[in-house]
Amino acid sequence: MKRILSICLIILTGLSVLKAENKDLNAADKFYAQKKYAEAAELYKKVLEKDGVAPELYYNLGNAYYKYGETGLAILNYERALRLNPMFEDAAFNLEFANQKVIDNVVMSESFFLRKWINLLIRVQSSDGWFVTGILTFVIALAGLLLFVFGKTSLGRKAAFYTALVFLIISVSALISSFSRYKMMEEHGEAIILSGAVIVKSSPDKSGTDLFQLHEGTKVAVQSELDNWVEIRLGNGNEGWIEARHLEKI
Repeated sequence: MKRILSICLIILTGLSVLKAENKDLNAADKFYAQKKYAEAAELYKKVLEKDGVAPELYYNLGNAYYKYGETGLAILNYERALRLNPMFEDAAFNLEFANQKVIDNVVMSESFFLRKWINLLIRVQSSDGWFVTGILTFVIALAGLLLFVFGKTSLGRKAAFYTALVFLIISVSALISSFSRYKMMEEHGEAIILSGAVIVKSSPDKSGTDLFQLHEGTKVAVQSELDNWVEIRLGNGNEGWIEARHLEKI
């Protein structure tokens, strides 16, 4: 009897928590519908902090920020939504739209575009998804190898050999992608400039030489960190140091 009561208590507690979560989210949606975007953003942030991250929540938060003029924060949250779900078309569309307001027109290098396409391919699946793909294709490669070794006809052994080779390459690529995807989720290697205008320095010091200026919403790669300074790199290869307070990692 006590066990049944305990289970009922756990279920009721879970339902009450779920109801509270829905209450905050519903209130945020209501504020957004009423065009109270600042209030909506605060509640979306609260839900994210309490209940964990989700691409839809980051997307809603990005929309709220965009509506009341916080372009940098909007871009940051669209990027976070796409980091969790690269196939989130609405977030990708709104990100492209928000990026039109970014002042800096950084011309990307060819190597940057190649790296970008590789990263997009890796993000098609989760780390676990790539790992499962790697194991399954390895099993197929192993089966092909066995058919090659024990095959009775020359044509069959030849087909089995090339099949094993192809699936072995796919397996290795998938396992590398699994590791890379895991690393992407653990490390925050990109950031968004949130200040209106930032001077990039040649060294992590205010007395360093001024190199160039960046503006709100610009996306940068984080190279290293030293005290309150961050070394950043742009898609065109330009590098420099800025104070950490001017950006936030995706």
